[in-house]
Amino acid sequence: MARLPKNLPAGHPAAWLATWFGSGLLPWAPGTWGALAALPFAWGLYHWQGPVGLAVATVAVFIVGTWAANVYSRLDDENDPGPVVIDEVAGQWMVLVVVEPSLVAYAVGFFLFRLADITKPWPASWADRSVKGGFGIMLDDILAAVYAGAALLALDHWVLP
Repeated sequence: MARLPKNLPAGHPAAWLATWFGSGLLPWAPGTWGALAALPFAWGLYHWQGPVGLAVATVAVFIVGTWAANVYSRLDDENDPGPVVIDEVAGQWMVLVVVEPSLVAYAVGFFLFRLADITKPWPASWADRSVKGGFGIMLDDILAAVYAGAALLALDHWVLP
């Protein structure tokens, strides 16, 4: 199981937010755990405030995530530490903004986002290599989410029930 940096207390807000309440500290594939942990929040936000509310929450998580990821990565001495998964949360939410919540749409959106996040099509690959700090950690996932969201929107329009 991953651990927090020595200089980052477990109770620090950056620790909780960067790891999305500890989901990034789970063993194996922390990005997948972070994206999975984002799903129920997206479902609830969409039902509470609609797609605009989920979009606003995505922007808020991007902003807060930039700070939290920056604090975490500075203390961890790594550019993009595995346990930092708030970037997956923002990216996953961005993908899901384009569809109404359903188990099928969210499952497909999850798969598409993970695929885009792992393969990092351009310009996500460029951002991953070139943009440093908390902003860079967040940016590549948002750029990957554009591809996944477009694919999900197309599938939702032509294929999904």
